[in-house]
Amino acid sequence: MANYDEVNKLRPGDPESLSYGATSSVRFEEEGSPEEKRLLNKINLSRGKTNHKGVQHYAYCVVYALVNVIIGAPALYGYAAVIFNNPIFDGHMNALSKLVIFSSLMHQLGFTLFSNLEYAIGMVQDAGLIFLSHMANTIADRMVDDGHSEEEILSTTLVLLCLGTAALGVVLILMGKFRLADAVAYLPMPVVGGYLAFIGYFCLQAGVALCISTPMMNLLDWGHIFDKGNFVLAVPGLLAGLVLTMTSRLAKSSGALPMVMIVIPALFYLITFLLGFSLDDLRSAGWVGAHAPSVPVSDLFRLVDFGMVRWDLVPEILPTWVGMVFVVSFSSCLDVAAIGIDRGEALDTNKELATVGICNLMSGVTFGFTGSYIFSQTIFTYRTGVHDRTIGVLIMVAFLYIVVSPVNVLEISPLFFLGSTLIFIGYDLMLEWLWEVRHQVFLTEYLIVCFTFCAIQVVGINFGVVVGVLVAIVEHIFSTAHNTVVNRVEKRSNAVWSPSDLKILNDGAYSGGSPRIVTLEVIGPVFFGSALHLLNLITDEIGLDQSDGDFAGSMSPGTPHSSSVILTKNQSFYMKSGKKPHIRPPSYLVLDLAGMTNLDASAARGCFLQLAKMCAKKRIMVCAAGASNKTEWMLRSHDVSLVDVEDEQLVKERLLDPELRKGAKSSLEKILLFLTAQEALEFCETPIVQSSNKSKRSLSSSKLVGSEEQSISFVLAYILGSSNEEAKVLGRLEDKRFHEKIVLKSNEKVFYKNTYPDAFYVVLSGCVARQTTSLIPPDPRSKLVLTGAGRVEQKNMNSAIDLFDDKFIAEQKDALKKGVVAVWRIGGIFGYLDYLMERQRVFQAAATQEGTMIAKVTRSHMDVLKSEDPELHALVQKALLYACTMDLAYRS
Repeated sequence: MANYDEVNKLRPGDPESLSYGATSSVRFEEEGSPEEKRLLNKINLSRGKTNHKGVQHYAYCVVYALVNVIIGAPALYGYAAVIFNNPIFDGHMNALSKLVIFSSLMHQLGFTLFSNLEYAIGMVQDAGLIFLSHMANTIADRMVDDGHSEEEILSTTLVLLCLGTAALGVVLILMGKFRLADAVAYLPMPVVGGYLAFIGYFCLQAGVALCISTPMMNLLDWGHIFDKGNFVLAVPGLLAGLVLTMTSRLAKSSGALPMVMIVIPALFYLITFLLGFSLDDLRSAGWVGAHAPSVPVSDLFRLVDFGMVRWDLVPEILPTWVGMVFVVSFSSCLDVAAIGIDRGEALDTNKELATVGICNLMSGVTFGFTGSYIFSQTIFTYRTGVHDRTIGVLIMVAFLYIVVSPVNVLEISPLFFLGSTLIFIGYDLMLEWLWEVRHQVFLTEYLIVCFTFCAIQVVGINFGVVVGVLVAIVEHIFSTAHNTVVNRVEKRSNAVWSPSDLKILNDGAYSGGSPRIVTLEVIGPVFFGSALHLLNLITDEIGLDQSDGDFAGSMSPGTPHSSSVILTKNQSFYMKSGKKPHIRPPSYLVLDLAGMTNLDASAARGCFLQLAKMCAKKRIMVCAAGASNKTEWMLRSHDVSLVDVEDEQLVKERLLDPELRKGAKSSLEKILLFLTAQEALEFCETPIVQSSNKSKRSLSSSKLVGSEEQSISFVLAYILGSSNEEAKVLGRLEDKRFHEKIVLKSNEKVFYKNTYPDAFYVVLSGCVARQTTSLIPPDPRSKLVLTGAGRVEQKNMNSAIDLFDDKFIAEQKDALKKGVVAVWRIGGIFGYLDYLMERQRVFQAAATQEGTMIAKVTRSHMDVLKSEDPELHALVQKALLYACTMDLAYRS
């Protein structure tokens, strides 16, 4: 009964109530008890929805169908006036208006048959109007200049427009079938907004032209309304359009708008007949359309003579058609998304786009025009709670009656009222896209909306949209260039150093305002527009002056970017007042490139190549970590890093040898590449520790201890800097009651993500990697980089040869770069945070070398240790505290 109580709290007739009833009825019908089903029937009877679809249900269908027709039909006459606004078509407007209505009938038929939404309403839509109008005017103007007859112009226009609609339908079907709906998202929303605003202006202009029965094609034609007679005819249409706009925006009842649309013409006829004016008087004064006999249905299809068609005009309208494809598909996707949002559940955009394509194909082959979902009417019908395709059928019946009716609607309907429906659309679109959109976009995007709107006025639809897209691209480049961020972080490696070594690093590497090791995170794309900006940020952070004369002489001549910085900047620019005064450059710079999404050739040379040469002049070693495959290839191919990874490894070994380091470092003008930031940081820390302890490297260094196994007691004593007494206590940890040893194969999992943490681990030999994803055999395509010369295999990965065995590297190097975020070598403690917090594992770990040995300490081991040897238990807890502290230092 809880569901019924919730429904019963809603007021009958509210849109929310209707919507709730529509979506919850299935749950009641399928899951409810007999009593609940009886209650549901009572609720649905009050809403026009019953389980057995009785008379009342179909009565609601008739009512809601009439509402949709009242809203849509007047606008369709206006759309016909927009498409065929060239004076050459004036004598055929009755027939052309019926074709537009018949086209809407075909669209509704398609949605009724193929849409997943029983309440879908589809007609000729405003999104393609201007393109159709532009194509019609292009054809008419060209053929008038060539001296063709009215019949030839009409035949050519209808055939080519309808052919374009059918072709549009085929394209949309293919886009939906191959799931390419997202491709239309490449058209910037501000540009589409400017176009939609122009549609609003165009509808406003066409509505006024319909009111005064005078063509209005450009801005200068607005002078027509200053004629006294035209002004009198236009004002009622402008005011009626305003009333419709305010009603649609302010009225809470969904029936208010169709009621107003009935009242306006009824009130007009009531007032004029009370004043004694006949229909002929109103017609002679221009208030209603000129007398013209109704066109029989059979005559509609006789408007076309295929023998008169100018097929050679297809290339002239093709660019406009391409623009129509993008805009109609974009608009249709927006409509589908908006309907899904209102429903509270996502729709399959690709399938619905294919449905729109089917409808346009059906319309095009029956001499119709472009259309789509009518969002507002579809949502209105959805909220009624009457989800029945009968409504669509009744709408088609009404349209068919209008088409076959002997009454010419244009000669009895007030022209200002038909014009007001277009003016209403114009007001609404312009208000939405030129005013209300201000609160939904950035200032630059809003300026693009306005610019596109004005550009279309000046250079036309096609070029206006193209110019708008170009401006949007330029704006994106400038904004993205400043979105590249450089963050200074206080990371340290997770290498296993003794307490005395850690003190050396704290005092000599990371201390004070001028540390010897500086780590910078580079986040965002780096390209030609942001390269100089990024270089400025990095040099400011490490205290380098780009105007140094020594640097100017170090640049290689003849390169595209060899002197761009020198020629455009001076010393005063870089010595920014008040910013990082008297910074001493570090000895080591670590660049974490894991957050850098893209790097192009210009930025590789203009930023990183120049940075490497600048730092070499100041004896600063630059290390980069976390680069993607493409980024690494770009750095190596532009001589920013060593081309051969084996040569790079030899350089790293020389730099870690105290006897060879001096010469290697002074001659190196390359950025060294590493797999992870922790590996790069350990590489930088090692020489600093060695300066105090000759030939010293961290316990975790595989080159120091190789594959030799270390005991867990030795590891913990080393990292704690234990005294002899503590070392003896830790020696008792070798008892098998307190831990177990596990030997792992290469890529064998230690534990998986989202599993229960029953232990923590200590690496005794080999190496273990922390992974975000499983290390699966790589896709061969991931080794390829698409270059100007074709596909090139990426052979030189920064695979960290000293961390992984050769077989593992060969098989897993691509997957490594995707999944590895940290490694633990000898002395590394891992898995303890999840163990201490008793939460599920947040990552998975796997061995990276054959024969890796780890010590596993379970909760049972710790319980035994606590009860039998509290002193040893305290030292193990101290080691875990050390591991937590080091982990925090690395992540800070």
